[in-house]
Amino acid sequence: MAVAMGGRPDEVRAPESWLTGTERERAARFRFEADRQSFTAAHLLARLCAAAALDADPAGLTLLQHCEVHGPGHGRPYIAEAPELGVSLSHTRGYVCAAAGPGRVGVDAERVPPGPLDERLADHVLAPSERALVTGNDELITYWTRKEALIKRGELTLGRMNAPAAHLLTGRHLLEWAESPDIRVSVITDTPAHRAALPLHTD
Repeated sequence: MAVAMGGRPDEVRAPESWLTGTERERAARFRFEADRQSFTAAHLLARLCAAAALDADPAGLTLLQHCEVHGPGHGRPYIAEAPELGVSLSHTRGYVCAAAGPGRVGVDAERVPPGPLDERLADHVLAPSERALVTGNDELITYWTRKEALIKRGELTLGRMNAPAAHLLTGRHLLEWAESPDIRVSVITDTPAHRAALPLHTD
């Protein structure tokens, strides 16, 4: 079964010593401390999710990323000790989430914009058939997080984000939650997923 977790960066109680040198370098590049904290917490949380899925010690797991274009520290994350495990993470300022499980895994968290429907964002995200069903930003962000999760699974691209996505959810497992007041999270997995509580502490 896949495991997902989410919360504020300060609720992720895990030591930064778990991070690789590449992760520390990337974290140090953030201009604002709040963004650095979110990045760090999301990467630590991915280890906690992977450890829960594997029944392993998170301190012994190495989270890696590699992109053929941008090199180490970019691209789809994976666990060096269990490369067959799907891992995904997401962070927006003030909130982080992650998921891990067999097969492909995608997770995304986004903030709901205030006010009336963001027409420009809707044009970018929604297919015409989806646009007809959306009246506000809450629904819009639900579609956005689902599609971002599909992108992280490798089943959609940014360039085709406004393509219909319903057929891509067929046969997948969708776990969603709302974190008050304005955070929406989507997790898409190959196996059933559940949201686990954040550990109160780690050794």
